[in-house]
Amino acid sequence: MTEELRDGYDVVVIGGGAAGLNGALMLARSRRSVLVIDAGAPRNAPADGVHGLLARDGTPPAELVARGQAEVRGYGGQILRGEVREVARAGAGFTVTLADGRAVSALRLLVATGLVDELPEIPGVRERWGRDVLHCPYCHGWEVRDRAIGIIATGPNAVHQALLFRQLSADVTVFAHTAPPGAEQVEQLAARGIALVPGSVEEVVIAGDRITGVRLGDGTVLPREVIVVGPRMVARGGLLAGLGLVTEEHPSGMGETVPADAFGRTEVPGIWVAGNVTDLSAQVGAAAAAGAMAGAQINADLVLAETRAAVELHRARAGFSPAGG
Repeated sequence: MTEELRDGYDVVVIGGGAAGLNGALMLARSRRSVLVIDAGAPRNAPADGVHGLLARDGTPPAELVARGQAEVRGYGGQILRGEVREVARAGAGFTVTLADGRAVSALRLLVATGLVDELPEIPGVRERWGRDVLHCPYCHGWEVRDRAIGIIATGPNAVHQALLFRQLSADVTVFAHTAPPGAEQVEQLAARGIALVPGSVEEVVIAGDRITGVRLGDGTVLPREVIVVGPRMVARGGLLAGLGLVTEEHPSGMGETVPADAFGRTEVPGIWVAGNVTDLSAQVGAAAAAGAMAGAQINADLVLAETRAAVELHRARAGFSPAGG
């Protein structure tokens, strides 16, 4: 069944994860007409549960999204499964065109499209991503505590990851791979009892439904149960390029984000962003909070615009001239 859409909305939210849905919730509760468009491909889909989220720790990602959608709908917001093909300026607002050819207008946009993890091209990494190939100790660390963990160094953050995972397991090994640590970092690893293995990793070895080790360039297989990598994280911001809003390299060197201020307001009037599209490190709780903040700011911006228009109309009806004539 095709969702019945209005011609225009106060706000169209592109992306229906934690950030987008919480932004939509704030707007719908402010009696704004809101449409959330979501492609249904969340970054955290492979994960068994969302962690570090107060009162919802361990909730499966799909369940959290379903609850959020129900809450937004409960306040009159609309949720549409679909892909956005194009976003274009239309007067003071925007036209959002879907892949199926339908189009809607919006006075404001909230973009919460998240990011893409660009994984190292090592056989076995992509197949186990989000299960026993991980990157975040706060998202998945407790679940792999006390296991044999291997960090494949692909960037400057590898030693930092190793030190964090060492808090969770006494059996941590760093594989130098393409980013061997410097002298100071080698000393840090040694001081914490973290082994350092030189050479490249050629394969993550899988047996049945689990990781059993890593194969090095010389053919040696070292046993490991969990692998940690550092993906390059790139914001899904391509839709905004036509409006003059492009991604920028993050100061950490770990990826690209859409720049915005602390409230999610971008350099393009009328567009806000929230979640991983502008904050690489935001977990679900932080993304949801950012969405709520952006939603509140959008509502306030619309209130100001409506008030200005109301004042102008009031003056016209009263025959009032600011110059006194």
